Amino acid sequence: MEKIQSDCPYPGCFFCVMKEANPSKRRASVLKFFRELPSQDDDGQVLPISGLWNTAMAHPNDPEFINLGIFECMSALIWKGLKNRRWLSHDQNIYIPYYAAHIIGSYTMNMEEFAERAVRAGVIPPLVELLRGRLTWVEQRVAVRALGHLATYPSTFPAVADHGEVLELAIQLASSSLEIVYSHFYQFVDRRIGYHCDLLTRGMGGVEMESRKAEEWASQLQCWSLQLINCFAFKSEFLHDICKADFLVKLPGMWGGLVNENSPAGVGLLRTICQSKLGRGHVANIPSVVEALCNIACSSDDWQYMAVDCLLWLVQDSNTCHKVIDRVASTLIDLANISMLGDYKKLGDTIVTVLQECMQQYANSRNSISTHTKEQIDELLSSKQSLKLEKNMPKEDLHIKQAAALVVKLEGNSLFSSGNIAGAAAKYSEALALCPMKSKKERVVLYSNRAQCYLLLQQPLAAISDATRALCLHSPLNRHAKSLWRRAQAYDMLGLAKESLLDAILFINECSQSNDPDLSLKQNKVPDYAERLVKKQMRTAWLFREAALKHGGIHCEGEASDAFGQEADDSEWETASESDAENDATGEADDETEWKNDNQV
Repeated sequence: MEKIQSDCPYPGCFFCVMKEANPSKRRASVLKFFRELPSQDDDGQVLPISGLWNTAMAHPNDPEFINLGIFECMSALIWKGLKNRRWLSHDQNIYIPYYAAHIIGSYTMNMEEFAERAVRAGVIPPLVELLRGRLTWVEQRVAVRALGHLATYPSTFPAVADHGEVLELAIQLASSSLEIVYSHFYQFVDRRIGYHCDLLTRGMGGVEMESRKAEEWASQLQCWSLQLINCFAFKSEFLHDICKADFLVKLPGMWGGLVNENSPAGVGLLRTICQSKLGRGHVANIPSVVEALCNIACSSDDWQYMAVDCLLWLVQDSNTCHKVIDRVASTLIDLANISMLGDYKKLGDTIVTVLQECMQQYANSRNSISTHTKEQIDELLSSKQSLKLEKNMPKEDLHIKQAAALVVKLEGNSLFSSGNIAGAAAKYSEALALCPMKSKKERVVLYSNRAQCYLLLQQPLAAISDATRALCLHSPLNRHAKSLWRRAQAYDMLGLAKESLLDAILFINECSQSNDPDLSLKQNKVPDYAERLVKKQMRTAWLFREAALKHGGIHCEGEASDAFGQEADDSEWETASESDAENDATGEADDETEWKNDNQV
């Protein structure tokens, strides 16, 4: 390529080419650069490639380089790295396949037209080789990202699917990615590959930042693998390969974590699977997956609505309803007071309709619903009927019901303070029966108080149910601080670390914004009991926990460090049945005595 700037020491410098003022000359020079670069062995090739990476990230919809052959160039560079290990190990060429795959992924993430050009340029075969693990997990990460983008579009999905091993490789990678990153990078600090560290931190951090970024990238590797699988899950011909029990059972545990919270991960794939009759059949046959969906549906997870979708579809399907209804009904009933969630404008009404149809469907069916489930659904239908009747009830009668409920609630508070927890729970139940259905704020307090009683009575499932009902009635949804804390403790009792962690974090967030002197953070300090629970759950829900238990703890200079991977003495972590729950109970039960009249609720 001709030299553009006379003072530049590098003939054909890409950056000098980009400074060319004449657009026609610049395009001709860039076209020549893309054509010639893969065949050159000059030092410093990584510099223009990293520049192109920055451009692709900043301007992914700009067609200029697409029209000049960037996809052909990047594809050729990946092949060169795969076939010519001497070239790959020379200078800084080891970075080039990573950047090349990343550039392909960036330019194909928004524009179907660009994806079509990429496929015609032959990018899929070298990306599949990277996906196989021909280099390292770092290149697998950007390869699965790029293939996921190409598989998103109807016009380019067939080209990806034609490589039959892509789906199998993605499933394997989703299942093993965390273990791969942990054992190949995270665990042995002194053996970390230099260019991996540079890519992770951009030369701006030490070991601690490398570890944090490795956790984030490991999560992305898993989530992007799931995104690629998700593209296949929309096609019925691939569901048999995806819906294998040993894979499905892992999906609820695959989540973006706190480092990749924007990905629906495993629950997102389950939602796609449950959209088909075949998929629902596979999911309904695995009780642990149904149970996990119920837990996610009753959590403060951002993807709660996806789990709700799955449960509703399972109940609406006559082939799966009888398999799941006895477990799913109680969860849906707890959620029946939610109005808006995800795409639902009236979720509560949808739940009532679905459960009512279920009852009618099985009235004369060989497949029966348990008596307990029937009673729960009947109670829900009765409560909705009561709400309708209240609309025509005189205000004086409503005030009488409110006043009676308040008296009983105060009796419950008194019993609670005296240590009669079971008696207090019974009084709160009595108050709920009296309290008007439209008095949502008052019902929030009653459900939350009863949840605290169940917590102290070592009945975590009942506590979760009541805390969830309180959170669903509250406005905004899932933001009642005391109910969040009580449910976090109940989840802790059941060993559900992720759900407990999310509630505990939201509880702290609500405390930071609360005007309630009992909840507001004193001197901006997180309460010790909340900090203890968060630390415990972060340890238990740590992304690499299973890998660390399998492969051992983190090693630095030949010594195993006392890190998350090591089985530490958990005696310092108090369970919810000990001081944390007691801290919530040492005072009185919630006594929000300003019971509003109808127009204020």
